[in-house]
Amino acid sequence: MAQTHHYEGVLGTRQDTKESSVGARVETHHASQPPAKWPADLLEFLDYVRVEKGLAPNTIAAYGRDLGEFLAYMDRLRRDDTKATREDLRKFFEHLYERGLSGRSVARHLAALRHFYAYLNKVGRIGSNPARELDSPRIGQTLPKYLSCGDVEALLAQPNLATPLGLRDRALLELLYATGMRVSELLRVCWSDFEPNRGVIRCRGKGGKERLIPVGKSALQAIAAYLRAGRPQLVRPPDVPYLFLNRRGRALTRVGFWKVLRSYARAAGIRTPLSPHTLRHSFATHLLERGADLRSIQIMLGHSNISTTQIYTNVIKERLRQVYQAHHPRA
Repeated sequence: MAQTHHYEGVLGTRQDTKESSVGARVETHHASQPPAKWPADLLEFLDYVRVEKGLAPNTIAAYGRDLGEFLAYMDRLRRDDTKATREDLRKFFEHLYERGLSGRSVARHLAALRHFYAYLNKVGRIGSNPARELDSPRIGQTLPKYLSCGDVEALLAQPNLATPLGLRDRALLELLYATGMRVSELLRVCWSDFEPNRGVIRCRGKGGKERLIPVGKSALQAIAAYLRAGRPQLVRPPDVPYLFLNRRGRALTRVGFWKVLRSYARAAGIRTPLSPHTLRHSFATHLLERGADLRSIQIMLGHSNISTTQIYTNVIKERLRQVYQAHHPRA
């Protein structure tokens, strides 16, 4: 692969995350950096999954980081990645384990390599896919963490509704819990996506797929109050289309939302480790507890496969087991 492209500005380098003192996730560079130049094959592959497969930007960025690590590893060994063998890949995975990566992270790297080499095989750059028959590492299933209804109510009661930011934060939290959206979807919602007369909001999910999600009365009222008395106070010219703005009138960021959520969780006395995804899990679990069918929850969450949604049935089973163990006299 003689032709290469500078990757700066295309995707970031591989980074690990840690929590800062304010609770937001901040980026720290890992010692193992991708090469200063990326092969054209990799950039073509990333274009392919973006255009042909319609993958979300975050997924494409993750592919780029994981594959960039592999290219850096091969570069240090002075090996051509188009001639990689299954043994090369096994040694790379051993290298990842030695660095302390979890089985889930190694499995993600393997998935990226499978797709990358499948693409190279498809376009005739290699004769076979060295990653195709490699076994995925075993990953223990962890049940989603969720809040009790009481904790959700305490969290929603924290914003100060006498301020524009408080109105925004109440609408943010109400909408997240009412719809189960991913935080990336929540922050991309535009004010024009809100249809109060129909009681729905338009959401753009992974791969650019759109779905309409019903919104309950509490969230509708919170959004209406924010649009009436909160957002107009935050807008700065030129206006942006996004529903949720920061104090400078720009779109609220993921880090900004992390700070908002963690501060309110502390104020509410919630001891459960909290992330935006915790409210998504709470949305699904509370619906299932109250008799909602799995297929409807799948559609609202935007899961492409119902097997992803089925994990919430395991949450209910585990809770029933705990109730039985705690209260049955013969348990």
